[in-house]
Amino acid sequence: MTTASIDNVLLLAGLLFTIGVAGVMMRKNIFFMLLSVEIMLNAAGLAFIAAGSHWGQPDGQVMFIFILAMAAAEVSIGLSLILQIYHLHKSLDIDNLKEMNG
Repeated sequence: MTTASIDNVLLLAGLLFTIGVAGVMMRKNIFFMLLSVEIMLNAAGLAFIAAGSHWGQPDGQVMFIFILAMAAAEVSIGLSLILQIYHLHKSLDIDNLKEMNG
């Protein structure tokens, strides 16, 4: 069984994080922005797992469990806020919401 080197795993984590940042910056829909933040959290978790595996310590796995718990809380609160915004404004487009405030 072959294992991936830490360089390859960290490169993948960096690529995933970059995709997440690009998704937050380029998307106009709040729901897709929330998904992009989830991709960024998963990239950070992957980096922690790779570092912990490289040094033979369980710290990376412990941090990943904390990241999963934080992501679950973020999704539950984020989705409830998204539903409330949609209920009030009938749109999830950031540009439309900015226009409605002013």
